[in-house]
Amino acid sequence: MTEPLKSADIHLIQRLIPHRYPFLLIDKVVDIDGYQSARGIKNVTMNEPHFQGHFPGKPIMPGVTIVEAMAQTAAVMVGSALGMEDRNLLVYFMAIETCKFRRMVVPGDVLEMHLETKRGKPGGKVWKFAGRAEVGGDLACEAEFTAMMDLPKE
Repeated sequence: MTEPLKSADIHLIQRLIPHRYPFLLIDKVVDIDGYQSARGIKNVTMNEPHFQGHFPGKPIMPGVTIVEAMAQTAAVMVGSALGMEDRNLLVYFMAIETCKFRRMVVPGDVLEMHLETKRGKPGGKVWKFAGRAEVGGDLACEAEFTAMMDLPKE
């Protein structure tokens, strides 16, 4: 029996989810606890294309990309627990609830997404997650969201 994954580097992330530059918004996922929880890491840099227009002279990471980074973390967590490497797993938002932004995220920040599964089970399509995005322990964003896992046929 193989040991469950506890982390995913960028190479494994790309084998689990289809996102690529400029929309791959996580650099690694650590502290993976099966389907239950995980922590995603995003090193925010000025080289990202959204900073050209959001906002000139005052670059701020768009809130929607923070929520997307949380969703990508959740997809890697579930995908790794399900053994979905190289299986073309697609995940779609169904709802974003109780989303609140608490601080700006700017180039130079290290964004940490803390994800917890609220509802979902192996083989199930609909999952609900609670996420917090933090910078240096300060809350930047919190949200609950529901997603559908489009699991490839065997």
